[in-house]
Amino acid sequence: MASQTQGIQQLLSAEKRADEKVNQARKRKALKLKKAKEEAQAEVYKFREEKNKQFTEYERQHMGSKESNAARIEENTVKKIHDMKQTVADHKGKVIDYLINQVFQVDAKVHINFRSALEK
Repeated sequence: MASQTQGIQQLLSAEKRADEKVNQARKRKALKLKKAKEEAQAEVYKFREEKNKQFTEYERQHMGSKESNAARIEENTVKKIHDMKQTVADHKGKVIDYLINQVFQVDAKVHINFRSALEK
C-alpha cells in the first residue's frame, strides 16, 4: 500500500512539473508572439516612412513644391493682369470713339418692315 501511495505521489509530482513546464512554454510562446508583433509593427512603420519619403521626393521632382507652384501661379496672374491692362490702355481710345460715333451718328431711315406694310 505504501508503494502505491508513493507511486501516486510520484505521478502527482510529475504531473505538477509537467504543468509548470507547459505554463513556462506558454509564457515563452506569448513573449515570442508579443516580440514578433512589435518587430512587425516596427518594420511596417519603417516601411511606411520609407514609402512616404519616396512619395514626397517623387512629388517634389514631378510636381514641384507647393511654394514654387504658388509663386509660379502668382507670377502668371500678375503678368496676365498687366497684359490685360496694357490691352485696355492700347484700345481704350478706339473703343470710346466707336461708342461715341454709334451714339451720335444717327442714320434716320424707315425700317424695312414698315415700308412693306405701307405698300400693301
